[in-house]
Amino acid sequence: MFYRPSEGHGLPHNPFNAIVTPRPIGWISSRDKAGHNNLAPYSFFNAVAYVPPQVMFASTGTKADVDGTKDSVANIRETGEFCVNVVEYAARDVMNASSATLPHDVDEFEHAGVEKAECELINCARVANAPANFECKVTQIVRLEGEANFAVFGEVIGVHMRDDCIVNGRFDVTTFQPLSRMGYRDYTVVREVFELLRPDD
Repeated sequence: MFYRPSEGHGLPHNPFNAIVTPRPIGWISSRDKAGHNNLAPYSFFNAVAYVPPQVMFASTGTKADVDGTKDSVANIRETGEFCVNVVEYAARDVMNASSATLPHDVDEFEHAGVEKAECELINCARVANAPANFECKVTQIVRLEGEANFAVFGEVIGVHMRDDCIVNGRFDVTTFQPLSRMGYRDYTVVREVFELLRPDD
């Protein structure tokens, strides 16, 4: 099968997200200048550079009470800061609850029953007891093709790691089993890993 996205795929559901899988979930927390906290999961997320360490997430769509985007991007535009919280399998239900479309001034931490803690270097809440958190300063916000598509890039200036996730000096994802996004309404979980040596190692 071949299709041109501009002409449609002819299937019952869009296959694009199902092809690009699995995708890590960036559980993005932010705070506006008025002090309202926001927490929302984004599956267009990844690390993009080592030195300095940098991450990105992309937001698509709008909310009626935010000008041309969603709460996360609106908050980050105001403050230049955000936190990425790693999602473990055990947090799948509260992560999903935090994806609800709520008024801008509603705190998703409280709505979903997620315990929060303050970040160390930025004025933002983070998911307490998450396997890891990245405190980020924005480097750029890029407007992408299409309506209300934005990519947010940030430099990681502080890293939290839960002590039980560090095994023999390595951050061991099998200790918490990362949740990943698939296509449609599907998710997957990392329960086992294997190692491949690069040819030049």
